[in-house]
Amino acid sequence: MADAEPALSCYGLHKSFGGVQAVRGATFSIPAGHICALIGPNGAGKSTAVNLMCGELRADRGQVRLDGTDISGWPTDRTARAGLIRTYQLSREFGRLTVLENLMVAPLNPAGESLLNIFFRPGRVRAAERRNLDRALHTLSAFGLYELRDSYARELSGGQKRLLELARSVMAGPRVLLLDEPMAGINPALIDKIGEHILGLRDDGVTVLMVEHNLAVVERICDHVIVMAEGATLATGRMSELRADPAVIRAYLGGALSDSAAG
Repeated sequence: MADAEPALSCYGLHKSFGGVQAVRGATFSIPAGHICALIGPNGAGKSTAVNLMCGELRADRGQVRLDGTDISGWPTDRTARAGLIRTYQLSREFGRLTVLENLMVAPLNPAGESLLNIFFRPGRVRAAERRNLDRALHTLSAFGLYELRDSYARELSGGQKRLLELARSVMAGPRVLLLDEPMAGINPALIDKIGEHILGLRDDGVTVLMVEHNLAVVERICDHVIVMAEGATLATGRMSELRADPAVIRAYLGGALSDSAAG
């Protein structure tokens, strides 16, 4: 029986900025239904690779495939509608909207965007809005934000904004979710909570690729790890295996890997 098609894969990705090669032939695959981490020292090209995969940047050459479909060069709105959703290193909430309103703007292809529906199918629009509202309230409850639903997003703490961004990405209905440093700048008390939500997404059938520097979190929740260094794929495997890989140890100068088990 043939191996299942990866949920997301890239082959020979290259991207230069002026004379600097940020990504040099990166090649890796994300199995469907897994949580995978993309790790590496600062400047390894991790965030650039994510931007290439989701369409925020166009690769100089190489290919990106989503469930076997070549999406190379697709703009971000098209990749999002295909089910590839991403978050950012810095939360990008709509500060002047309430927490609930932030979720209500997330669904793709809402019925109310169609003039035909507005004028000739108002009942369909109202029913769709009701379903989205119910789903948003359920999602806020699941992420512990229900009591803050009427608060302005700009008033949230950094950790709450992370939770809001994750909840908003869920409302978009991702098949594959790209998380760019979801634990960065988060109060340690919230790290385990966000990790549990990511595990829950996997259990619900969402494939996750996360760029992350917290290697203790990576070891705890990730099924598979991809290491990048100097723009290229250096190694892949489980964190326990990679900690013994001499090339990975050299890339990290030993310290980050040996300290990861301590958290």
